[in-house]
Amino acid sequence: MITSIGEIPTAAAQIYGDKTVLICEGRSLSFSELDALSNKLASALIGLGVQVGDRVTLYSPNCWEWVVSYYGILKTGAVVNPINVMLTPSEVEFIANDCGASVVIASYEKAMSIQNVKERSEVRELIAFGDEPLPDGMLAFNAVLDAANDNFEVPDIDPLSLSTIGYTSGTTGHPKGACLSHQSILLNVAMTALMHQRSDRDTVVTALPCPHVYGNVVMNGAVQSGMTLVLHPSFDEKTILQSIQEHQATLFEGVPTMFMFLLNYPELGSYDLSSLRCCTVGGQTMPVPKMQEVEAQFGCPLIELWGMTELGGLGTTFASNGPVKHGSIGVALPYVDARIASTEDATVTLPAGDIGELMIKGGVVMQGYYGNEQATRETIEADGWLHTGDVASMDEDGCIFIVDRKKDMILTAGYNVYPAEIERVVAGHQDVALVAVGSVPDEEKGELAKAYIVPKTGAQPDADDIINYCREHLAAYKVPRSVQFVDDLPKTSTGKVMRRELHSLDN
Repeated sequence: MITSIGEIPTAAAQIYGDKTVLICEGRSLSFSELDALSNKLASALIGLGVQVGDRVTLYSPNCWEWVVSYYGILKTGAVVNPINVMLTPSEVEFIANDCGASVVIASYEKAMSIQNVKERSEVRELIAFGDEPLPDGMLAFNAVLDAANDNFEVPDIDPLSLSTIGYTSGTTGHPKGACLSHQSILLNVAMTALMHQRSDRDTVVTALPCPHVYGNVVMNGAVQSGMTLVLHPSFDEKTILQSIQEHQATLFEGVPTMFMFLLNYPELGSYDLSSLRCCTVGGQTMPVPKMQEVEAQFGCPLIELWGMTELGGLGTTFASNGPVKHGSIGVALPYVDARIASTEDATVTLPAGDIGELMIKGGVVMQGYYGNEQATRETIEADGWLHTGDVASMDEDGCIFIVDRKKDMILTAGYNVYPAEIERVVAGHQDVALVAVGSVPDEEKGELAKAYIVPKTGAQPDADDIINYCREHLAAYKVPRSVQFVDDLPKTSTGKVMRRELHSLDN
């Protein structure tokens, strides 16, 4: 029985051997090759002094090296810290310091952007993908692999031990690291595979980022179930459609924005998508008429799902071979409990149809936030129920309907954007006195951030200058797309800014 994530490729290689497990940018790997390469990296990391429990940060777009690194790190008993490739160097530096990473493995471009991280953190080694010449003090991934032995035996690892620290955007201005055990992720992968009937007969095409919990459960599910994963570093309509047709994909998995772009692609009808048996969509809500249009155009069911970093993947979905209620995020995964709690008293479970906070309990729930006991206590009740922050209702069949999203959170193309994190950056601008961030609707991306700024007395800030300042300090998807200068911000009697009243200021 598999008890740790690092055992997944080894167990799969024993069954599927030379079958192709991964295709990415012209490179393909068999199950045996993935196992051998991840063994090499594990051996190399041990040689570099990585020990059980050490944190290793993984910072790169989707590529075959990312997948090898993920399993190689976990085979050693170290803890993987997969981070969003869109984060800026300063954000990466904060996370590396916060989790105490000893090694960072990154694409060449990302490694070059953080080449000074060792000087300002506990990071001992920086390893870069690719064949480009590297500065002194940086190790080449390929050279590290070439010098290592693929005869590596995964040590006994407690399934309840820490496997992953996945950072969420910070509701208090800084991201928080969700701590996930090996068991929580293995359970999530297995239950997702069960609900969607994933098997070695499947080929999945996706451009979901592997560091994101949705992309991560897709990747792990493919390897564990004997599937072929056709992984793209980014989304492009033509490339995705060609990929589905060429590889006779049975699954395509994405966020609503991807499906919207595909529906609007003029050449959609010229591709053969008849191999698809199912598509999945998550990350944000999708209008029911658009879901129906996808099913009509793609000729297969579209299954909605819902999850969060604090669960290491999914919390709810529908079975691919059962009834589906469009507009619902599904039912709780097997061995996972879900309920709708009163927003006034979390111990009170509301009856079917009533609106409250969605709460989740079970083996998929995180252990807590790394080094942040207060945030952990605020999020996980003493009896194990996790506050999701999502306002929802549940019908008599157990189907869950999201009514409103997390308080103040902005969903931009499936990415969680928290106003406080943007406000923390904008407030550092020399011309800004007060700032609050709200959202504006966007047809393609769902929502975009908008900054409402009270200038300092005598200052005359420029909107473009503010936005460019944000680009220096925030990942691209977090940068506000518009700025409005105002005389004051709506506040409560205690002086707290009321973000939900910001729209009353709109020009």
